[in-house]
Amino acid sequence: MAGQGNGLPSGTRWRLGAGALAALVLVGALVSVPDGEERRDGCSGARVTGWRTDERMTRELARYGDDNARLDDWTGGDGTRSVRLPDGRTLWLSADTFLDRVNDDHSRAPNAVWVRNSGLAMSKGERFERTLLGGTDTRPTALFPGTATPEGREVWRWPVQAVVEPRAPGSDEKVVRVLLWQREAGQPPWIFGVPRASEVATLSLPDLRLEGITPIHRPQQTDVERRVLYGTSAINRGDWTYVFGADEGSVSGKASRAHVARAPRGRLGDAGAWQFWAGPADEGGGWQDDPAKSQPILVGKTVQRGATGTYSVVRHKDSWLLLTMDAGAPDGGGITDIVSYWSCSPTGPWHGPGRVVKPPLPEGGAQSGVVPYNPQGHAEFSSRSGRELLISYDVNVLGPGGAVHRNVDYYRPRFLRLTLGSAR
Repeated sequence: MAGQGNGLPSGTRWRLGAGALAALVLVGALVSVPDGEERRDGCSGARVTGWRTDERMTRELARYGDDNARLDDWTGGDGTRSVRLPDGRTLWLSADTFLDRVNDDHSRAPNAVWVRNSGLAMSKGERFERTLLGGTDTRPTALFPGTATPEGREVWRWPVQAVVEPRAPGSDEKVVRVLLWQREAGQPPWIFGVPRASEVATLSLPDLRLEGITPIHRPQQTDVERRVLYGTSAINRGDWTYVFGADEGSVSGKASRAHVARAPRGRLGDAGAWQFWAGPADEGGGWQDDPAKSQPILVGKTVQRGATGTYSVVRHKDSWLLLTMDAGAPDGGGITDIVSYWSCSPTGPWHGPGRVVKPPLPEGGAQSGVVPYNPQGHAEFSSRSGRELLISYDVNVLGPGGAVHRNVDYYRPRFLRLTLGSAR
């Protein structure tokens, strides 16, 4: 998924070179600000103390992808997020998604069918069961349909994080709200699309039927690099849902910046209910209704390091934990390493970085130019003790796209379990 640093499937659309590296990384340097709602230093903090591969989850998704019982279901994708449903199932969301057949040698056809997004339904027993798409059995389309500009340029949607919330405040009926990034086909350096808008889709429960899509925020900056899209992470906390986002300054080598907004529980799909963090309240900031007043949040005390535009935020006990590829690492290894930051508040200050892991690649991946990106926490799969966190990371190929057709493993999420401890 382009906005998340993914290549586009198939043929010439999919040729990524070294010049696309900046867009792949989407460097986000994040700025520290106090929140005032929670004590700045009143938590135990969170750090990663160890990791192990989760072969069971990686194999389960591969089993589903390799099953040719249907040829209109998921065989590869990225942009991996998940949300636990009230009945115990899990909805997984995928951006650019390959469908079609997987061959006996683990390859796919060079012209394999693909769509801009899809959903995956996982049973309570953690078995992937079906792919959610639009269209028909013979002509599948994206779950969240795209459009086009008056000039005919493609406009597509990538799903990011989702939450379950009341249909309206106080309602007993629950729905799934899916945050979407709307992007428009563009010319270099916008090879992953020009950011257009943040939206919220509503899926009914329990049937996961798309009911509609609501515009939330369409950034107005003429400087496209500073347009913020929201939804890389979303967390229900108390009476609010906190939604994290980032701009895309790194497309031309500048630093991206992260932002945070919030909406009352049950009103995530109501654009008028959103509030945007505008900096310290004693400086005239606080939470504001006007998205144009949003100010970046900072990770660390300086901008020597930062996060990618698809960082992930989860809660760990009384703290907030941010996971990201190590953009801006002094040794140039940020494209390969995951690091963490922690905070007592969604608006910071954020402490770190702490090294997490150099994610393992599929067999033969290093020789084929495979890179990891988009680490995402899946808190609903945490251990009961809270000491282990399931994370996924996507992989793709920098360079000619033929490798992801020769080996489907080169465009499928992989999974790790992180061991967590206090940072103090």
